[in-house]
Amino acid sequence: MAVPAEYYLVLSAALFCVGLFGILTRRNALFFLMSVELMLNAANINLVAFSLQWGNITGQVFSLFTMALAAAEVAVGIGIILVLYRNFEDVDVTKPTSMRW
Repeated sequence: MAVPAEYYLVLSAALFCVGLFGILTRRNALFFLMSVELMLNAANINLVAFSLQWGNITGQVFSLFTMALAAAEVAVGIGIILVLYRNFEDVDVTKPTSMRW
């Protein structure tokens, strides 16, 4: 018994909304990264669901590409957060007002 594609879309929309809510309401840079990851995973669910529905592997390949992109994004984001913490002793994104310190 196959799961209908609508269930995947609802799950994906819910995950995307949680990620968007996290970005819009939080000031912590770590929550930003986690929220972006949720949004990327929501896109991955859509890609895999449509790939499964149409019997095409292209969506799964794009999903793997998105996972690699997310891993690179986390590596760069953690570096930025470490520099932010080192210079401002906090990871609040509202404290730095310029790119120079």
